[in-house]
Amino acid sequence: MPEMPPRLAEIVDEFVAAPRDVVLEMLLEYADVIGPLPPEHVDRTDMEQVPECQTAFFLRARVTPEGDVETLFDCPPESPTTRAFAGILAEGLAGAGPEQVLAVPDDLYQRMGLAQVISPLRVRGGTAILARLKRQIREQAG
Repeated sequence: MPEMPPRLAEIVDEFVAAPRDVVLEMLLEYADVIGPLPPEHVDRTDMEQVPECQTAFFLRARVTPEGDVETLFDCPPESPTTRAFAGILAEGLAGAGPEQVLAVPDDLYQRMGLAQVISPLRVRGGTAILARLKRQIREQAG
């Protein structure tokens, strides 16, 4: 049984071990991981919108010819929580293979203890981001 990517497992462990009063602060640090879209993706034509998010959120996940998963996220800066979800995935999945990405638990954000510090609506948005990302990888991995 494949395990989730080691870096993502480390991030989860950091959140689980953190005192509850710093979890939100830790989460928001990941919002900075998401940079602007590369010029060739600014029109978002090859990206999928995640309507479950309260904000305009787009993503694309692809399996590279080398067999790694590459992620691309677009989320407005005024939505730091949603950007942070994407930042955790961007950092945690970097260099991972499709099997590792598909092994990420669907309740990732609950396991991190985020359900205690952010609204259920935001957790649902983060869960939808992960579900769509995994679906895109599943479709490509055949």
